[in-house]
Amino acid sequence: MSENPTFILAGNGPYDNRGCEAIVRGTAKILRQYYKNPSFLCVSHFQAQRQFERQSKEESDPAVIHKKTNKRQSKFDPNWLLRLPLRSVYPELYKNWIYKEMIPHIENSNSVLSIGGDNYSLDYGIPRSFTYLDNIVLERKKPLIIWGASVGPFNKLPEYEKYMKKHLQKVTGIFARESATVEYLNRIGVTDNVYKVADPAFLMGPIEPQFNRKIEVENDSIGINLSPLMARYASNGKIESWVNKASTILEEIAKRVDSKIYLIPHVTLPSSNDYLFLKEVKERMKVSEEKMILIPPIYNASETKWIISKMKLFAGARTHSTIAAFSSYVPTLSFAYSIKARGINKDIFGHEDYCLNPEELTPETVAKKIESMLGKRKEIRSELKVSIPRIEDEALLAGKTLMEITA
Repeated sequence: MSENPTFILAGNGPYDNRGCEAIVRGTAKILRQYYKNPSFLCVSHFQAQRQFERQSKEESDPAVIHKKTNKRQSKFDPNWLLRLPLRSVYPELYKNWIYKEMIPHIENSNSVLSIGGDNYSLDYGIPRSFTYLDNIVLERKKPLIIWGASVGPFNKLPEYEKYMKKHLQKVTGIFARESATVEYLNRIGVTDNVYKVADPAFLMGPIEPQFNRKIEVENDSIGINLSPLMARYASNGKIESWVNKASTILEEIAKRVDSKIYLIPHVTLPSSNDYLFLKEVKERMKVSEEKMILIPPIYNASETKWIISKMKLFAGARTHSTIAAFSSYVPTLSFAYSIKARGINKDIFGHEDYCLNPEELTPETVAKKIESMLGKRKEIRSELKVSIPRIEDEALLAGKTLMEITA
């Protein structure tokens, strides 16, 4: 067993996205299974300096040290005009500038794991900063692993897909978290360095909130996560329209079920805040305060997982909110807008019956699906108790595979 190795975990977002934190916690658990006393240098994209400082101060794992990339922090960054010529005229300088805090540590690291879940896709635009990351590491002859990720599809941009095919063939390993990614990569001719694993977040444990964060969660409740990001897929990007639509969906669910409903934020970034979105949605509904409860944005990833684990059914838009539910054996409806949700459902259940696509997000359809799943929740829970241990084993397998290909 390798002793005291350092792993660089790069490309992640801040913990204000609980999924990003869950990936770090699960990854640390995997690597501790195979390496003795590993340490972790997390080089992440932050949206503000104070966000980075708060996360560094509040980090609960002493083996995790945080560094930040150099990126335009916001549209109000006074130096943003200087970035444009640097990026377009001097791309080599630009990529080294982005990752300058990471570069001195590459040589003494075991390997660099590019983490974050779905960075290598078109969901958030061209993933240029992540291909820069790969190239920086590979140029220095260190292993670069795309770790526990969904990749693609890139077929909307055929020329870029050709570029990504060549790029992905160069990386040391692509550890795909669901079979849909493996199938896509196979279709475009990326096969030799692809390994099927599972999302590391499946291995993060729940932690009950304590002290001033303690919360009572009523048994037999329903948990729901909706995100502002869904406006892109459910209402042609019109957030106001999506707020209204989401409120009518939740009102219809409340009419049809007797249970309390907990609205559970999972991402609370300044640029995409589930809590503020759900607060706006809740204010537009004609539902009692006692029946519809909005969870405050004070809980970390493990605490949020504990809250989700108490639900009799969960319906979620954020992928890692559904992973928290699945891995707690909670029957889960996924609001699926990309390859990742459908792929994860197919790997768990062998089908996509518990997914709804954006065009299916109507009050009637969502409420009926939830009613149907409540009617067979014992059966679904039994399925999860069979399949989740297998998924967790696949997540752990990533550590063994990493040892083998970097030995």
